[in-house]
Amino acid sequence: MLISIHPVDPQARLISQVVSVLKDGGIIIYPTDTIYGLGCDIFHPKAVERICRIKNVDPKKAQLSFICRDLSHLSDFTKSIDTPLYRALKTHLPGPFTFILPASRQVPKILKSKKETIGLRVPDNVICQAILEQLGNPLLSASLPGDLIEEYTDPEIIDETFGKQVDVVVDGGTGGITPSTIVDCTTPDWEVMRQGLGEWKA
Repeated sequence: MLISIHPVDPQARLISQVVSVLKDGGIIIYPTDTIYGLGCDIFHPKAVERICRIKNVDPKKAQLSFICRDLSHLSDFTKSIDTPLYRALKTHLPGPFTFILPASRQVPKILKSKKETIGLRVPDNVICQAILEQLGNPLLSASLPGDLIEEYTDPEIIDETFGKQVDVVVDGGTGGITPSTIVDCTTPDWEVMRQGLGEWKA
């Protein structure tokens, strides 16, 4: 199902429709401030497994990250963030970054890497923010499978390609082609693991 949502002034009724699908354990494709991604409620393990099947990856080996509305969830899902790191996160978020951080016990096991870390994002995208606000907890964030990033900017092509594998494709306008910048903050020397859209200034 393709649902067109206004990218600047999202219709509350349509956001509720998407959130209802997520709460029922459904999976969606949705816009972020970078590229379109696969998503589900992080507390529905079966939905996470479905996303891993679409991506053809083992959940235990998959590098999955999740999206928060703001940094207020930080203490729930990460361990002891010191002041310099918190300042760095606050400076760069919301924005096109994924931060690798030590995971707390509250993170569902299926989302933790072997190193007990998580990838955390706070995208600067109005539709994303509206979904998260109504959902009340983070959304899984995973890239679409394959290498056709240029084609994955068009929600109608995304729907034709993946519509039968997901419950909802959110059309929030043309997507980007550059993914987020990944910064590993699990060691004292924060390191850019992938240069994407975000300009990292430590």
